[in-house]
Amino acid sequence: QVQFVESGGDLVQPGGSLRLSCAASGSRFSIYTMGWYRQAPGKQRELVASITSSGTTTYIDSVKGRFTISRDNAKNTVYLQMNSLKPDDSAVYYCNRPKIIVAWGQGTQVTVSS
Repeated sequence: QVQFVESGGDLVQPGGSLRLSCAASGSRFSIYTMGWYRQAPGKQRELVASITSSGTTTYIDSVKGRFTISRDNAKNTVYLQMNSLKPDDSAVYYCNRPKIIVAWGQGTQVTVSS
């Protein structure tokens, strides 16, 4: 049973940066497309960025040029580097496998506020 543990969230000022990490348990991590999701209060969870097993990345328009998703298959970990953060980026961030969603982790809170 694969499990995800997200970390790295914090309170930052607008324009600041954070790097989120998601450690995955279980085997065969490298063959799956991985994604970062976020859910703000009162809003649906949305897929923010994804990375395939071969390293192809996709982003929603609102984060293009500011966020970078990457992975380290040797560490079973996926990262989300977030720069130029805006208040609208405030949410709980989760990782999962977009094509085969499994149990959600606890997420990590990102709050962008002055």
